[in-house]
Amino acid sequence: MPQSHGTRRKPTARTRGGRARGAPAPAAPRPPAPRPSRENAPPPGGGAPPKPPGGRRALRFLTHNATIAVVCIAALAGGLVALDLEDLGGGKSAPPPGAGDGMTANDMLAKLTASDMDPIAADVVARAKERAYEQHVRELAALKAKAKVDAKARAKLKAEQERERLAKSNPSAGENKQYGRKMSALKGWDRCWSSLETLWEHESGWNERAENPSSGAYGIPQALPGSKLASAGADWRTSSPTQIAWGLGYIKARYKDPCGAWSWWSAHHWY
Repeated sequence: MPQSHGTRRKPTARTRGGRARGAPAPAAPRPPAPRPSRENAPPPGGGAPPKPPGGRRALRFLTHNATIAVVCIAALAGGLVALDLEDLGGGKSAPPPGAGDGMTANDMLAKLTASDMDPIAADVVARAKERAYEQHVRELAALKAKAKVDAKARAKLKAEQERERLAKSNPSAGENKQYGRKMSALKGWDRCWSSLETLWEHESGWNERAENPSSGAYGIPQALPGSKLASAGADWRTSSPTQIAWGLGYIKARYKDPCGAWSWWSAHHWY
């Protein structure tokens, strides 16, 4: 049946996008909600959300291997500095008489620097020590030969040996050795400490007032003549650090280090 004109629908006007003119615009689509991270996700049973991860980051930083290593190194360095300061000035052991109370590492370095010796000057001292040793050996040999048949010579020999023993006896040897070890280490000779200890044990017993009765050599390093020690300080007669500084300067100029000095002494019985 043909459609009636009265019932035909009128075409609707459309916009360019296909929407009817006058119709309300559709709402813009909402973006999807962000998924909660593991750190920020609420617990399965509900409850308050977790705290921000700042505390965990700080904890990870403090427990990181590199952080722990830096902290340990800083603590160790601080302990060594405190120990060294205690040994040099604040320790329980008192310095030997006349040594100068509370000497610091800088004081020792200053003495060592001022006591550097020219090799020619060291050679002069060495020649004097060589002559004195040879003279002493000849005198003792003659005295021993005479003592075999002469009671008076035997008594004189015994007295001579006792004088040498007393010259090396020293109640402050321990403190003097402490100075010697520290000052030797400041020279870079810590590996040669046993050589230096033995060398000056033979020479003077580490006695800052030791005087050889026959040659006149004086002090811990047995400078000959003893007045040579004055180049290291005016307190050379009683100050063990001053004498040690002079002795180390002599060893450096003549033997390079205490290891070389002891090696020479072992072969010649003087240095």
